[in-house]
Amino acid sequence: MHLLTRLSLKNRALIALVTVVAAVFGVISIGSLKQELMPSVEYPAVAVITSYPGASPEVVSNDVSTPIETALKSVPNLEHTTATSSTGASTVIAQFTYGVDTAATQQKVERAISRLSKVLPKDVDPQVMSGSIDDFPVVQIAVTPPSGGDAETTAKAVERLAVPKIKDLTGVRDAQLVGARGDRVTVTPDLAKLGEEALTAQSITDALQQNGVLVAAGTVTDGDRTLAVQAGSKISSVDDIKALPLVRSPELLAAQAQQQAAQQQAQRPSQQQGQGAAAQEQGQGQSAQTQNQSAAEPLPTVTIGDVAKVALEPNPVQGISRVDGKPAVTIGVTKISSANTVDVSKAVQDELPKLEKELDGAQLKVVFDQAPYVERSIHSLTTEGLLGLGFAIIVILVFLLSVRATIVTAISIPTSVLLTFIGLNFADYTLNMLTLGALTISIGRVVDDSIVVIENIKRHLSHPGVTDRGRAIVAAVREVAGAITASTATTVAVFLPLAFVSGMVGELFRPFAFTVTIALIASLLVALTIVPVLAYWFIRVKHAPAHAAGNTAHAAEHSGPAIDDEPENAMQRGYRPIIGWTLAHPVITLGVAVAIFVGTMAAAPLMKTNFIGSDEQNSVGLTQTLAPGTSLDAQLKQAERVEAELKKISDVETVQVTIGSSGGAAAMFGGGGSDGSVTYAITTREDADQAAVQDRIRTAVDGLKDAGDFSIGQSGGGITQSSAIEVQVTAPDQKTLVAASEAMVAELKKQKGLIQVESDLGQSRPYLQVVVDRDKATRAGLSEAAVASMVAQRMQPAQVGQVVLDSTTTSVYLSLGTAPANEAGVKALPVQTQSGEVRLDRLATVKVADGPVSVKSEDGARIVTVSALPKGDDLSAAGTQVNNALDSVKLPSGANAQIGGVMSQQGEAFGQLGLALLAAILIVYVVMVATFRSLLQPLLLLISVPFAATGAILLLILSGIPLGVASLIGVLMLVGIVVTNAIVLIDLVNQLRDRGESLHHAVMHGASLRLRPIVMTALATILALVPMGLGITGSGGFISQPLAVVVIGGLLSSTVLTLVVLPTLYYAVEHGRERRKERRAGRRTGGGRRPKLGGGAAAA
Repeated sequence: MHLLTRLSLKNRALIALVTVVAAVFGVISIGSLKQELMPSVEYPAVAVITSYPGASPEVVSNDVSTPIETALKSVPNLEHTTATSSTGASTVIAQFTYGVDTAATQQKVERAISRLSKVLPKDVDPQVMSGSIDDFPVVQIAVTPPSGGDAETTAKAVERLAVPKIKDLTGVRDAQLVGARGDRVTVTPDLAKLGEEALTAQSITDALQQNGVLVAAGTVTDGDRTLAVQAGSKISSVDDIKALPLVRSPELLAAQAQQQAAQQQAQRPSQQQGQGAAAQEQGQGQSAQTQNQSAAEPLPTVTIGDVAKVALEPNPVQGISRVDGKPAVTIGVTKISSANTVDVSKAVQDELPKLEKELDGAQLKVVFDQAPYVERSIHSLTTEGLLGLGFAIIVILVFLLSVRATIVTAISIPTSVLLTFIGLNFADYTLNMLTLGALTISIGRVVDDSIVVIENIKRHLSHPGVTDRGRAIVAAVREVAGAITASTATTVAVFLPLAFVSGMVGELFRPFAFTVTIALIASLLVALTIVPVLAYWFIRVKHAPAHAAGNTAHAAEHSGPAIDDEPENAMQRGYRPIIGWTLAHPVITLGVAVAIFVGTMAAAPLMKTNFIGSDEQNSVGLTQTLAPGTSLDAQLKQAERVEAELKKISDVETVQVTIGSSGGAAAMFGGGGSDGSVTYAITTREDADQAAVQDRIRTAVDGLKDAGDFSIGQSGGGITQSSAIEVQVTAPDQKTLVAASEAMVAELKKQKGLIQVESDLGQSRPYLQVVVDRDKATRAGLSEAAVASMVAQRMQPAQVGQVVLDSTTTSVYLSLGTAPANEAGVKALPVQTQSGEVRLDRLATVKVADGPVSVKSEDGARIVTVSALPKGDDLSAAGTQVNNALDSVKLPSGANAQIGGVMSQQGEAFGQLGLALLAAILIVYVVMVATFRSLLQPLLLLISVPFAATGAILLLILSGIPLGVASLIGVLMLVGIVVTNAIVLIDLVNQLRDRGESLHHAVMHGASLRLRPIVMTALATILALVPMGLGITGSGGFISQPLAVVVIGGLLSSTVLTLVVLPTLYYAVEHGRERRKERRAGRRTGGGRRPKLGGGAAAA
């Protein structure tokens, strides 16, 4: 690699120009990089959401969810399915293997679902959707009506004026209005008039479905023009619906004619009965003639408006949305994947004042915005990186005592970082918390190569008698080029196994690994090209006395480290006695090291563990669970009580309340409301202690009486994960499942380290059950299904079509009258039989029964999830308590329970990262074998890895920071870093032995020479990471802080190991090999003179 240095020195002007151009392109790349919170990750999951109005959870499970789960089993790469069946809705989430083509998989799911059209109930239309992080809104805007205004009127104005303009903003993918009721067209027929006109309700349905249809009828050539022929016209108003003609039923017309004839026959005077047969036949002939004449007359046209009431009216209230105690609707803004989160947010914010003017007093308030948190995190990480850069430069200045050498080395850091930005831009990565965290972590490491190079160059140039700076610089770089190349290769190589880590961890941390890799490769190129050129220009040559010039020139010519004439500095004078003692007492030295390692491993259980740390976002999710079946009005009263309590907390800025199910894409990510639940999205002050605010919120709501149960969605699971520990309980039937769930909840509540223990099974939900008496229905000429169908038609309107009114797609519903409001009304529902109308309770039993709020299944088996939150941030301690509960709980026969949730995710991630760590060590070993051409010496260097773990573990215990995924990524990075100094040291010792020095002398002098660069690089890296490890800015550190702490602790212990234990171990092993070599040589020479110790290379 030193050939790059030789080439660079020959083309110094070109290197300077390339450096300037690269810096310019780097600055341009910074401006063009998108700013996001996290890397865009596609969830390998597809949701199938189906609406089945009026159906109970059991019916939804049997008729909808189970067939869909069965159909999804044929889709490739399926891991498991989870179905949730609630009143009137089914949500089936299919989890696939990470890395699959989500778009192609969604198409396969759609094809599998399309084959169920004959199996699923009529009018059930499953919706298939998939999602990624980009599907989460980047901005949410609450719209409250003006004083005295109506929320629905405001919502219509927002839909017409605001939403289209927001959608047109650059980078915006969609803007969805949530909380608006919308309109529907309701057609309510007069059953009596329908009967008089020989019509049925189906006649209205047929008219709506067979009109307003546009049909492409081909093309026609008219002169020089070819015109497309389109048949039909659209229905564009309620009046158009009213004017639709109805087609009479021939069967009903014939029945009416027969009925009229029968009536006429019955009304004849009794005296006509005595007339003769001839007169009777004549009368009948005249009657038939009259009927034929009547039939020949055209009947008047009947329209929908003649026999039914057609009205445009708001949809039924199914949910309530409020912001800060006022009715409101919400606009959720999502961005396209290539857009910049911060730019989209600013564009939306700039548009809001204009929209407020157009909405006549309506207030638009941003209740959620990713951009401030993104900007704050980026600013925090940038600040910590700059502080680290300053500390690293101070270390270099203190050790080199040369402003020029410090400037040369310091230039390498921004140059490497700018080159990394260019790489990120070409790779189409974004500037997010992970890539920027990787850059900040890398600052301490990218300077290492330059420190080693500049320190060696300065030593060579400061030796007396150097006249040719170029030759001395090339010799200095040649001496360390192999070592820094190998050390960089090992650090880069440790990230290769991350490519094989699956799941969310792999998806999130691959950009991190790529960023570190680019930064380290850039730092190596800078150290071998730019640093030597800058050293040639800026570092002065100290002229030596004439008597030493010849020896030095000879040493430089042969690339040898001219150390014999160098005076020792104070650090080396203090270090020599230490290394001398350890070399003389290797057993004691190694014994103490092993004892420290064993003691540290024994203390390892004291470490806390978690999955991914708290992201400290200023948003809290609160869920209030009331009794199933609680009316919207009752839920609203409870919500007002909670709003009043939250208003008393000073750190709470905005409270957004949603009552009822949000549905849609929220179900994709486990969102949306459920029966009897009220959700609160709480925005807190950015500078507040988020954990303390959550505690105050929990205390405030828990003090409310008769307000149901509350659960707070902590952000302890990070951006993408939940911090809840889950226990999956399965059972063969619902009754056993309920008993097992109650037993598991009771056992978990006994554990002191767990809070917010709850089951998603919920309470039983009362419902009105109609049990048809099959015998009575049969005698009335009806089947069970026919009676159930009549009840359904009476109870709820049926959607029979859609029309476009004022550019808005509006559903059309057919209603057979006002639905009953109570149990008595249901019992009195009229049912049409062969003998006329009868009450429903004459054919069926109507009673109140209890059923499940929802039915949840996984891979077809019924399941319930019992969840609990750790009381603190120690997941391992909480997991131990959950395991204790699992061991002691007594479940009913047939029920099983197993741990899941964040504990399962942590176990899977730790297992995969553990394998990646072993693979990284193997790769490092292979790289070092190629470097040293030895199988034994790389094993000695790998001893530094477990000893580096001692420092990492001790610092994690002392700091109280849990061991999580980010910490393990730090351990992975540490494997590459800690061997760097070992490589630099042992490589020089081998060079000295190759030049004929004895083993003891080579170890002493090599360790002494490498003392300063090793301490410099270690301190520069450690101090560069100190701001991040301390988390002094307080934002964006949930990944970078534990990673920095691990690297700092590992470097502290590994540096001591490299300078004390490694030389001792190397000396002990190599001394033993030389003694064995002596004995073999002695046996070959028959006891002749023993060869001199220390000669030759250390080949293995």
